Amino acid sequence: MSEVTVGCRAIAVTDAVQGARVPMWLLYPAHGEAREERFGTYSLDVAMGARCVGDRFPLVVISHGTGSVPWVLRDMATYLVHAGFVVALFAHPGNTRMDDALANTRENLVNRPRHIVVVIDAAFADPEIGPRLSTTGVGVIGHSLGGYTALAVAGGNPVSLPHDNADGKTIPFDVVHDPRVRGAVLLAPAAPWLMAAGSLSGVTVPVMMRTGEHDQHSPVFYDKVLLPNFPDPARVDYRMIENAGHFSFLSPFPPAMTGPLFPPSQDPPGFDRPAYLPVLCAEVIAFLRGSLQETSA
Repeated sequence: MSEVTVGCRAIAVTDAVQGARVPMWLLYPAHGEAREERFGTYSLDVAMGARCVGDRFPLVVISHGTGSVPWVLRDMATYLVHAGFVVALFAHPGNTRMDDALANTRENLVNRPRHIVVVIDAAFADPEIGPRLSTTGVGVIGHSLGGYTALAVAGGNPVSLPHDNADGKTIPFDVVHDPRVRGAVLLAPAAPWLMAAGSLSGVTVPVMMRTGEHDQHSPVFYDKVLLPNFPDPARVDYRMIENAGHFSFLSPFPPAMTGPLFPPSQDPPGFDRPAYLPVLCAEVIAFLRGSLQETSA
């Protein structure tokens, strides 16, 4: 589907529980003239409001990291659309670069998985795109805290950490699960709340996980604890990427944002982010095609 245009629809969504607007965009295969559109400090060539072409597209929802924005994974979203997916990009209210009031709170960790459900509901309810979506399963991609979000909505049962509470006890989080999620991609996941024994027993869908060798934000030891915690570790496609950092899985940043004072734009010396991105996206596409087709077999 390399000849299609990336269509884009902005959707008005509200999380009724949080009482907050969830900014959301659907990217999809379309016919129409693509133009450079600005989304805050980021730009992407899309055809706003163009007609969607085709049907039975698998839906993929992307969850950004803490204090970030959805457009940091814009290149991966574009690759997915050209491969025949519909992608939902959205911002977690209260945990974005513009509004980070809920960062480092229990409320944020409970809200995030529910946002995924709200976004999936909105995508299927959209009169233009909804009828064209496959019903065999939804994929979720999460970077950093988005990795926690993907695992939680896919069946994970997070608990607070001992230092989160004055008495040192761990307390379960009441998060929502969505059985429509049939595959999860974790990029440098930040998931210490899911390392307790049994916390991943409900995650029975295929999982792809990539971590960076030199990740200073989500240390590699998380993987050594997370992997044995899955009910079937053999279903986890895991690889540590040599010389990669925490942000090496994101799109390259605009020149005005690139520099040592903005760590997300930086990689360990010698790591080539633009060269790695197509490799990563090809692996993600292959994984999602396989995991989302399992339910229709």
